[in-house]
Amino acid sequence: EDMGKSYSVPAYIVKTFSVDGFLQDEDRSHTSPGSEENKSQNVMAFFQNRSLSLVDMYIDTSEPTENVGQIQFSMEYNFNEMTLILRIMQAKELPAKDLSGTSDPYVRVTLLPDKKHKLETKIKRRTLHPKWHETFYFEGFPIQKLQSRVLHLHVFDYDRFSRDDSIGEVHIPLCQVDFSEKNNTFWKALHPLEKNKCGEILTSLMYQPSTSQLTLTVIKCRNLKAKDINGKSDPYVKVWLYFGEKRIEKKKSEVQFCTLNPEFNFSVMFEVPWERIRECQLNVTIMDHDKVGRNEAIGKIMLGKAGSGTSETKHWSDMITKPRQNVVQWHRLKPE
Repeated sequence: EDMGKSYSVPAYIVKTFSVDGFLQDEDRSHTSPGSEENKSQNVMAFFQNRSLSLVDMYIDTSEPTENVGQIQFSMEYNFNEMTLILRIMQAKELPAKDLSGTSDPYVRVTLLPDKKHKLETKIKRRTLHPKWHETFYFEGFPIQKLQSRVLHLHVFDYDRFSRDDSIGEVHIPLCQVDFSEKNNTFWKALHPLEKNKCGEILTSLMYQPSTSQLTLTVIKCRNLKAKDINGKSDPYVKVWLYFGEKRIEKKKSEVQFCTLNPEFNFSVMFEVPWERIRECQLNVTIMDHDKVGRNEAIGKIMLGKAGSGTSETKHWSDMITKPRQNVVQWHRLKPE
């Protein structure tokens, strides 16, 4: 089942974006390509004249630190009509954003640096492996102009009652695409949204029913967000034990100075009776120590039955089903 979002049109309809910003839905047939000789000349001329620009900011060969899925798409350029033909095919291995263990994904398409004009696929309900097979036309782009653009594909999880969650994004500098090829089909790894990246935390949980002892160990963090002018942070761990919404007890670690990849090996123990284990939660916050100003939060997670994400909830559930065992898991830190 699909839920229409901004552009709800029949399957045979495609979406067109012209360079002057005019958006229209229409039934299209494929147009004939330009000559191979003209294509090659145009591409060569572009690369010979190319200078550093916004495009260079997005040339990134690094692998994402967190797996948030992959997206498949194809691109073709019609040299006669100066039109980019983009087909969004499918995605796979998307993370679950809903409590049901699935997501409702759709793709938002922009040609940077233009952020004003956005195109969107339909929403696919309750799936981590959506298939869209939708076509977009970007008209009126001479090859030199097109290859100074960056294609931005951003996958979201639709939420009827609150703001849609970002699943992941990918930037494709079009100067890297050989448009003399008839059909360029790609699988690209999605990256977590840059501004939401706070870093990751490795934690261990253990519960001993016989002694009512709950043990949390914050082992280490990686790729923390820098909070200081020197591009580093001075991180420490702050842990609150909650029963329901009531804060019970707080514990703090030592500060690790001038690092974005601290090793804490910081263990805390709380007494939690078995009959109350399901109502308790642990708020784990990585703080940046500041000698002059106020200490600032870098990111946090909530571990418990209703954790701050499916990863955190699963970790807690695994701890309960495996008593007296250390259950270790990486989590992505959430913004405050």
